[in-house]
Amino acid sequence: MSDEAEAGVLRALQAALAAEHAAVYGYGVVGGRIGRQLLAEARSAYDAHRSGRDALVREVRDLGGRPVAASAAYALPFAVTDPATAVRLAAELEERVADVYSDLVRASSGERRGSAAGALREAAVRAVRWSGESVAFPGLAERADTGAGTGAAASGAASASASASAAP
Repeated sequence: MSDEAEAGVLRALQAALAAEHAAVYGYGVVGGRIGRQLLAEARSAYDAHRSGRDALVREVRDLGGRPVAASAAYALPFAVTDPATAVRLAAELEERVADVYSDLVRASSGERRGSAAGALREAAVRAVRWSGESVAFPGLAERADTGAGTGAAASGAASASASASAAP
């Protein structure tokens, strides 16, 4: 792999890691407001994002990078005051995570690409469960409307990590 390609993979891994940090935080909020009947599903998603975060930390280190740290707190895209807004936040978190994993799929190859595609699929499925809506190509449809290219989700995830205001 060329140095440029490896740098692109590292950037995509860091963006996915930032999105996973934000998702872990976000699910903490979701868990505090979600109705009892959906608490197990929220806990399962929280655990999946913690696991994804830990795997990405290892991958970044394996490439010689320094994993992006989690922020102490994250601005939410809207007030989460009840079970309905908690469900809406969960769906948005999953869409954002799917977005950055689509960048990682594009940037990588081999086993890493397969893992990224699996993570994208899992996030997309969780997004559908939370929202009841789906798109044909998770992580891509939203960008077709904005004209954003590779890396847009990564910067969106960084915004999600810092201000929770961009990509799935």
